[in-house]
Amino acid sequence: MSLDWIPYLIGAVVGVPAALILYIIGADWLIRRLPDRLQPRLRPWVWVVPALILVAALLIYPMIATAWISLLSKDGTRFVGLANFGSVLTDNSVLIAIRNNIYWLVFYTGLVLVFGLILAVLADRVPYEGPVKSLIFMPMAISFVAAGVIWRFMFSYQPPGQPQTGTLNAIWTSVFQQSPVAWLIDHRVNNFALIFAAVWVWTGFAMVITSAALKGIPPELLEAARVDGATELQVFFRVTVPLLAPTLTVIGTTLVIFALKAFDLVYVMTGGFYDTDVMARRMYGEMFNNQNFGTSAAIAMLLLLAVVPVLIFNLRRFQFQEAIR
Repeated sequence: MSLDWIPYLIGAVVGVPAALILYIIGADWLIRRLPDRLQPRLRPWVWVVPALILVAALLIYPMIATAWISLLSKDGTRFVGLANFGSVLTDNSVLIAIRNNIYWLVFYTGLVLVFGLILAVLADRVPYEGPVKSLIFMPMAISFVAAGVIWRFMFSYQPPGQPQTGTLNAIWTSVFQQSPVAWLIDHRVNNFALIFAAVWVWTGFAMVITSAALKGIPPELLEAARVDGATELQVFFRVTVPLLAPTLTVIGTTLVIFALKAFDLVYVMTGGFYDTDVMARRMYGEMFNNQNFGTSAAIAMLLLLAVVPVLIFNLRRFQFQEAIR
């Protein structure tokens, strides 16, 4: 068995922390030798410059390089301009992937927000709130690959007349006396089956964040609404939900970004077949399966352009909140 990986392990575990410590000590030593009037001005840059270098190396440079590759031919030897974008946007299979991403944006984001809000409100009203939240949040503790494997077993399909090994089909055939459903193959339901698996994973996240915001609502406001004659539904929709709107917006934007870059569950459960492909999985396939780096980079840039409006919305919302404080 090769042990070539040992130096890399030592470098990661020992070398990186040692380099950071030496940088901190050395930079602080140099700043202390400068005139007192310069120290307050230069000291912040000691901490900011390494972060800027990392951002430039890990984010800005790859983004610029990807944008350039998207303008080159498949083998990267010829400049083809926007031809890759044209081929992507006229490819029927890519259009299906875009359609599926829209499904994820609408149904995945909406269902996680709704279920998270409902479960947070219900859990807040029971004495065993802690155990309930722990059970619902537990799927977040596993990876999305593991979740995909679990739900592949749950959605497993056997032809009619044979014992159903999948939990859902076992219930569907024995309790409801219906024919088994090929959940991951049937084009009518397979995208929604994948989305449901993702909802199962992320609902706990939305519930915990919403529950924390819910506990920050002053009880006096709710009691005042009830004293004024408001029903529980009116209190919920006209008082609780508006007060939770900033928190729900943060959760929603997080879910939107995840929906745009959904990959793990689709790759593990269907591999993008049966009209379940999404943009991130298609980008991966173009790069590693087809060796078409230009098309893969073009898809990556389209995903980046789709995320930019969400980032701008978040920045403007934060600026507005800072302005009204």
